[in-house]
Amino acid sequence: MAALVYWLDMAGVVVFALSGVILACRSRMDPFGMLVLAAVTGIGGGTLRDLVLGVRPVFWVADPTYLWVILATVGLSIVGFHYIHRLSRSFLPIADAFGLALFTVIGAHKALQLEAPGVVAVLMGLLTGVAGGMVRDVLARRVPMVLRQEVYATASIAGGITYVGLGALGVPAGVAIGLALAVTLGLRLAAIHWQLTLPVFAWVVIRPPQEVQAPVASDPEQEGAQGGPSEQPKPRTKVRVRMISPSQQRRQRDKDSD
Repeated sequence: MAALVYWLDMAGVVVFALSGVILACRSRMDPFGMLVLAAVTGIGGGTLRDLVLGVRPVFWVADPTYLWVILATVGLSIVGFHYIHRLSRSFLPIADAFGLALFTVIGAHKALQLEAPGVVAVLMGLLTGVAGGMVRDVLARRVPMVLRQEVYATASIAGGITYVGLGALGVPAGVAIGLALAVTLGLRLAAIHWQLTLPVFAWVVIRPPQEVQAPVASDPEQEGAQGGPSEQPKPRTKVRVRMISPSQQRRQRDKDSD
């Protein structure tokens, strides 16, 4: 079991490092920039997880193999730069989805190994899965995926809950890992394919109805006393906070593009 978790962790590092390399290429960074993005994506989330859990030293200091794996990934990417550059833009979210699923399970598993409560294990899986990608996107001057309306952090939370829940029910660890990976990866890939998003809260301007009101008859004596016909107060524009569904968001984007 320890060997399975270790190799899954290595696979997650490779996938996340590759996603960092792809984003660096599209951001026109030099080889050092590629190495930085690959490193923060591959080991950034796990580093924060170990620091929060109080693990000393952090995993890549205790086992420098992780660093050599990142260097090898960047080196092979530089050699095959032309092939990476030709990858479709959908490959980065897909590679990121695989890394998210792997790191979510690894983070939750390590927290449980340290006898952390279940809710903490779910949060550590989330931190391991999304923190590296957040730092990567910030360095590349992009809005992190986890801060958008996309189903990203939600998929990680669902995978972490699946793994922790199955472990609490006594399901074998291998089966729990497989199902948790399937839940996280399935939700994320479904969100990419069907463009699933979460509802958002937004300020909505409610304009008054543009209706012409018929004049109201008034007393001539009263009009003379007031110096003229009475004026009706103009309706005011209201601003409210409302939840906007994904379908409404898509309709608004289509309207803006037109």
